[in-house]
Amino acid sequence: MRGINILTKMEAIKNIWFENERIYMLADDDKVYSRPLEAFPILKEANDAQRLKFKICLKGKALRWDELDEDIHISSFAETKEPEYPNEIARIFNQIPELNVSAVARTLGINKSLLSSYIYGMKKPSPERTEEIKSAIRKIGQNMLAVV
Repeated sequence: MRGINILTKMEAIKNIWFENERIYMLADDDKVYSRPLEAFPILKEANDAQRLKFKICLKGKALRWDELDEDIHISSFAETKEPEYPNEIARIFNQIPELNVSAVARTLGINKSLLSSYIYGMKKPSPERTEEIKSAIRKIGQNMLAVV
């Protein structure tokens, strides 16, 4: 497994930075790893100042953003899958920018991070889940039409 090989070489996180919609990690072996911010929806939505308020913890094995309540383990950088974007769910949210990810997630009864992972192509919803998402959006639309 390629990811495990990468992890055995990664001793600890030395530094991180953000550039071109990606998070970069410098390991203490001076290798640089990168992931798209889509892989971390909370960081993607955060502003630059919030992203820079991190601390390296667990002896260099993890990152923590107290203000955002976000944690990322070093193993997250071993992922090689890039997002599949745009996808059907992303197109819907791009078509209707007024949609609120949190509200749609609440309507669905799922975690906002999971819905964001679908939107950003980090995870692929099943056909059934895709229909559930579309149905929740239709329900929100019907509620909006009922406003008098």
